Amino acid sequence: LYAEKLIGQGVITDEQSKQMEKTYRTALEKGDHVALSLVLEPNSGMFVDWRPYLNHEWSFDCDTGVDIKLLKVLATKIAEFPENFAVQRQVQKIYEDRRKMAHGGMTANWGFAETLAYATIIAEGHAVRITGQDVGRGTFSHRHAVLHDQKNASTYTPLCNIAPDQPNFGLYDSLLSEEAVLAFEYGYSTTAPDALVIWEAQFGDFANGAQVVIDQFITSGEQKWQRLCGLTMLLPHGFEGQGPEHSSARLERFLQLSAEHNIQVCVPTTPAQIFHLLRRQVVRHLRKPLVVMTPKSLLRHKQAISCLEELSVGGFLPVIGEQDQLDNAQVKRVVLCSGKVYYDLYNRREEKEQKDTVIIRIEQLYPFPELILAAELEKYPNIEKVVWCQEEPMNQGAWYCSQHHMRNALRRVKPELHLEGVGRPHAAAPAVGFMSVHIEQQQALVNDALNS
Repeated sequence: LYAEKLIGQGVITDEQSKQMEKTYRTALEKGDHVALSLVLEPNSGMFVDWRPYLNHEWSFDCDTGVDIKLLKVLATKIAEFPENFAVQRQVQKIYEDRRKMAHGGMTANWGFAETLAYATIIAEGHAVRITGQDVGRGTFSHRHAVLHDQKNASTYTPLCNIAPDQPNFGLYDSLLSEEAVLAFEYGYSTTAPDALVIWEAQFGDFANGAQVVIDQFITSGEQKWQRLCGLTMLLPHGFEGQGPEHSSARLERFLQLSAEHNIQVCVPTTPAQIFHLLRRQVVRHLRKPLVVMTPKSLLRHKQAISCLEELSVGGFLPVIGEQDQLDNAQVKRVVLCSGKVYYDLYNRREEKEQKDTVIIRIEQLYPFPELILAAELEKYPNIEKVVWCQEEPMNQGAWYCSQHHMRNALRRVKPELHLEGVGRPHAAAPAVGFMSVHIEQQQALVNDALNS
């Protein structure tokens, strides 16, 4: 049709048209290219050198501490904004508190530790990119990384003003299309191994809309195509009585997809833990996707705090042992848990003055720290009962996918011990829709774990 059009316009003759067709068919039959190459030579400036990130074995050991003097300098930087910048009253209070935290006048909360982690990563020469729904403010108002002038609507981002020639810090509030955005961030992370690339769901449940990306790429891309990826997914998770749509990030799905050290699944419970966990993702050269069950109520929980010294030394703890000074010989019961249910268990134990029970937090569910857990259990020679406690229904959460790891740890210490599971009743939905029922269930599972 195009040739006929050219003939009609007098651009070519009928004979020329037939010759062009003959040449085209001959080229096809010979296997020659019949279309001009759009790219004659690849753009070598876009090449990524993955050699530093290849052939690293999994290890729990990684020192992510930062010199406390540098921490204080950076903590001051992320709490500063221009003098004539009109900040909203509640945000002003958040930043005043962060200045106190920077100098030890207050203990660090989650938002402070998280943003300070980004500041240290940038100061060490790595870019940080965060994409998701409302990531500038944070769905639960804990981050406030972007400030808005109340008089002229201009913005100011302290993390973009740490040093004159710093690496990029990018925050991008995205549209409500989890599949499209997560797929893009997966692709971005496979070309930026030296950066911290984060996708945050507004609620962890919203990752459901991107399940195909998680299944086809994030959890299996390394095995299928040998493509490494250091993408971090922040998925708010926790049973707060908000109903079935805003409770669960479907932890069980990620654990079911976990094999061959393909991903990391963590449930941090303190500001120091999220600080070291985010830094670990960049500091060590191992590049594996990181799935983080982040909190909601713990963002402001009075007990979920850390001091600046905890950020300056050590690293992420895959297991956190008993925090109180108890007589190890008197301990008869061990309660294992992950996430915010720890604080409910701890407070209920204190009310009961129960001195024969210890609570151990498993902060990393995959790869599972069997040897580290076994070392914690060995501290208690007279254990009679070991219980796993979770907030999720028993057909969900970590119970089915992780119980064999816990039993392996128990066998190393006391082979005769039996592991019991405690949680909400089996359910088709992630959570109930009535606050009164939610509270009743929460109290029941906490009591069962301590007294079953």
